[in-house]
Amino acid sequence: MSESLPVVILVGGLGTRLGPNGEAPPKALVEVGDKPILWHIMKIYAAFGHTHFVLTLGYRGDLIRRYLLDYDVMSRDLTFSPGDACELTFHHPAAEPGWRVTLADTGLRTNKGARIRRVAEYLGQGAFFVTYGDGVGDVDINALLAFHRSHGKLATVTGVRPFSQYGLVDVTDDGRVTGVHEKARLDHWINAGFMVLEHGALDFIKGDDTLDLEKEVLPRLAAEGQLMMYRHTGFWQSMDTFKDAQALTEVWEASAAWKVW
Repeated sequence: MSESLPVVILVGGLGTRLGPNGEAPPKALVEVGDKPILWHIMKIYAAFGHTHFVLTLGYRGDLIRRYLLDYDVMSRDLTFSPGDACELTFHHPAAEPGWRVTLADTGLRTNKGARIRRVAEYLGQGAFFVTYGDGVGDVDINALLAFHRSHGKLATVTGVRPFSQYGLVDVTDDGRVTGVHEKARLDHWINAGFMVLEHGALDFIKGDDTLDLEKEVLPRLAAEGQLMMYRHTGFWQSMDTFKDAQALTEVWEASAAWKVW
């Protein structure tokens, strides 16, 4: 694709389900397979030519900074001479050529809407992507962007129909069970991230650091008729706990379900 858009990845949350504050790693660095989930998300977008990533740092942002700053050093063969004028020589092409990463401190307890507002200066004047730092899927980014361009509204979210965590039971009024569905796909759609916003959507992202994306910004856009949904029927899964990370690792090793690169 010739058009390349900035990709805002929301990675500043506390991730309290992964452990006590201050002790749990940032969710974006929890490994799926042998790579952080952040790497998987970046690879999805890069596969479609979108390689400028804007990360909204918050909780344990120092660890995310260190991972990305050390990425080449830790993943490529190199030669160096220790000393004051240390020079590194890398022996093979970069693993992720063309990637450009902007690391922006957006505050420890800032809500997601305000995090987007804080990085507006790095997004240029055109459209940009926004996604969560804890969800992966085999989303066709080309098709998503084409759908967004087709309707002319300010914002598009990617919707998925999730599977129930529990078995569903069909029952009559008198208590007779007529069917049992183990972890069936639900009828309703949820926001899976993988959003596209026009620059004009930033007019809806105004407020202090409590500004919430899901409770305030998206409802404002919807109320003005400026929000559309791209239906994704393929694989998608979020990661809230270490158990989720383990489950995603099993999927990755068995089928690499979201490997679009």
